[in-house]
Amino acid sequence: MKQVSADALRGWILDRHELAILDAREEGEFGASHLFWAVNVPLSRAELLLPGLLPNPRTRIVCVDDGTGLAKRLASLVEKMGGTDVSVLEGGTKAWAEAGHVLFSGVNVPSKAFGEWVEHHYGTESVDAPELDAWIRSGRRMVVLDSRPMEEFRVMSIPTGIDVPGGELVYRIGDLAPDPETLVVVNCAGRTRSILGAESLRRARIPNKVVALRNGTMGWELAGLVPARGETATYAPGRPASADIALARAEAFAREAGVRPIESAALAGFAADDARTLHVLDVRAPEEFAAAHAPGTRNAPGGQLVQATDRWIAVRGARIVLVDDDGVRAAMTAAWLRLMGNREVYTIRMADLPPLPRLHTPVLPLVDAVAPAAIAPGTPVLDLSRSLAYRAGHAPGALWGIRTRLGRLREKLAGAGEVVVTSEDGRLAALAATEVAVISGARVRVMEGGMAAWRAAGLAVDADRTNPPDEACADVYLRPYDRNSGVEAAMKDYLSWEIDLVREVERDGTVRFGA
Repeated sequence: MKQVSADALRGWILDRHELAILDAREEGEFGASHLFWAVNVPLSRAELLLPGLLPNPRTRIVCVDDGTGLAKRLASLVEKMGGTDVSVLEGGTKAWAEAGHVLFSGVNVPSKAFGEWVEHHYGTESVDAPELDAWIRSGRRMVVLDSRPMEEFRVMSIPTGIDVPGGELVYRIGDLAPDPETLVVVNCAGRTRSILGAESLRRARIPNKVVALRNGTMGWELAGLVPARGETATYAPGRPASADIALARAEAFAREAGVRPIESAALAGFAADDARTLHVLDVRAPEEFAAAHAPGTRNAPGGQLVQATDRWIAVRGARIVLVDDDGVRAAMTAAWLRLMGNREVYTIRMADLPPLPRLHTPVLPLVDAVAPAAIAPGTPVLDLSRSLAYRAGHAPGALWGIRTRLGRLREKLAGAGEVVVTSEDGRLAALAATEVAVISGARVRVMEGGMAAWRAAGLAVDADRTNPPDEACADVYLRPYDRNSGVEAAMKDYLSWEIDLVREVERDGTVRFGA
């Protein structure tokens, strides 16, 4: 296995050629300390994540861990999937730090740092929670727009808030606030999506005054204010009446940022270029993508793509083409990605897409499957879902585990004649079936359709947010709201961490935001 030193890897980061740095540890371990440009690809889920993150596995790839050997195992997997230029960081994150380079905590760090840069660079205006509360109570003419996905909005929101995910803001604002005297307040849970959402509207030069809610719903709670829960207010579906105005605004911002539309023939050429990585991402809302989309595209809702870019893109220097139906959401998202430091970002309409190669999908082994309702009573069930999903609902009596740590369950599975393995949708369970058989010595069957099918069948679930306990949730980087204790302290720490990213990025020296 090829190895690369910390100093050599830093040189690769700066040389502007394509590079993917993949951290093989679980998300909780990754979130504690990692390289700025590293993308988390836990070995336990790597087969599911790599096809989307690495559409061209022949690009230059470096695998990283903290000296536990996971990086070599991930590198071997990447090579089996077609990787031809794969290395391992010699000495892992410890060697990186010993060489004098900066390590970062948290997840989605490049996007979070970019949000802080945006606030400093553009002077994004903000309001604190007590003042916003006073405005709401006074009946001031305004709209409060929550820039998170609906599943987050429902958990907690600002009273009077309307859910408008960040990628939709410029597209929908003309219908939501047609009166230029209406104040627009944008919030999220913390800072990044509040800032980027508010600044999107400011960069689009809408006539309304726009401010971000400082520190989002966390700031609201820390101020002693009570959030709303279970709300579902959102924008009207379909193309807004003001879409033409939104398009002119979005295209102007995209031009300023250096974004170029791409013609069908040029995109076909990119798709045929084996020497480069190409991501073609549809930035519309998930329900629109599900209703109809072009083959060869992946869904990456615009606001989420900007605030968590490493969920979809692992390769620095890749070509990125953003797709939507009428141009607004693609243009706004592309502008931000360009300012984030991605040099080649393009937009295209769905109607103009050329035929694209089929997306790579994980190859799942043949398994002995069993329908949820056909599982015999008393059969041990092992759930490999993410810990937060397990907490939210699992088959009664099911064990929970992490795929790469199955040995810890050996005693609990000992003596079982049969074990049923499940996960969120069953795919991870299928990948782990043989490994569970080796650990348990039992016949292993996979729950058909995973826990999604279990719920669809109307079967009972147990929910307990304390199981597994916080300290056992190595597979996730717990947000303050996910914790069972110390939530207020965690909120304060999180907000301080976001604010401090600007200073840490300066220390790192490999980051350059702006066109």
